[in-house]
Amino acid sequence: MLPYIAEFLGTMLLILLGDGVVANVTLNKSGMKGAGSIQITLAWGLAVMLPAFIFGVASGAHFNPALTIALAADGSIAWSVVPGYIIAQFAGAFAGAVLVYLLFKAQFDATEDAGTKLGVFSTGPSVPNTALNLLSEIIGTFVLVFAIKGIPAGVPVGVSNLLVFGIIVSIGMSLGGLTGYAINPARDLGPRLAHAILPIKKKGSSNWGYGLITLFGPIIGALLAVGLYGIIPW
Repeated sequence: MLPYIAEFLGTMLLILLGDGVVANVTLNKSGMKGAGSIQITLAWGLAVMLPAFIFGVASGAHFNPALTIALAADGSIAWSVVPGYIIAQFAGAFAGAVLVYLLFKAQFDATEDAGTKLGVFSTGPSVPNTALNLLSEIIGTFVLVFAIKGIPAGVPVGVSNLLVFGIIVSIGMSLGGLTGYAINPARDLGPRLAHAILPIKKKGSSNWGYGLITLFGPIIGALLAVGLYGIIPW
C-alpha cells in the first residue's frame, strides 16, 4: 500500500508545484505574472525533483504512467503493480490541480483568456499539427526515459534525483516550446479533467481531442526508449 500512497502524494505535489508555477506566472493579479518561461521550466524540474527526494525510496518516484508502463515492459518492475501505480498517479494529478485552483481562484477569476486558464492545467501545441505534436511528445518522453535508464546504478539516490531535475529542465528548455512537453499522461490528463469539472469562470473548452496526443505520445516514447536501451550491448 505504501508505494501507491507515495505515488499519489508525489504526483499531487508535482502538479501542485508544476501547475502552480504556471498559474503564478500567467494569471492576472499574481505577484509573479510575467516572470516567463525560464521560471516555469526550472520550477517544473524542481516539481519533479522534490517529491522524488521525499517518496523515491517508497515507490521509485515514477509519478508518470508512461514511465511505469515502460519499466514493467523491460522487467524492472512487476506488471502487478502497474494498475495501482497508474490509478494513484492520475488521482494525485487531479488532486494537485484542484489545490492549484483553490489557491489561485481569485487570479483565475481575474483572468479573461480561456486559453491561459487551460494552460495552467494542461499542455497544448504552439502550432497545432497532430503528427508533429505527437512526434514531439514521443521524442521528449524518449529522451526522458532513455536518460533515466542511463543513470548509473551506483549513483547515490540524492544525486540521481538531481540528474532527473537536469533531464526535465533540458527537455523543457530545448523542446518545451513545441507542445509544453507533457511527457507524462497523468500530468496532462489529470489536470485536464480537473479543468473540465471545476467551476472555473469563463473557462472555455478543455480540448480533450489534444489529450489523445498526451496519452499515447508519452507511452510510445517511453516504450521505444526501454526497447532501444535493452538491445544496446552496454
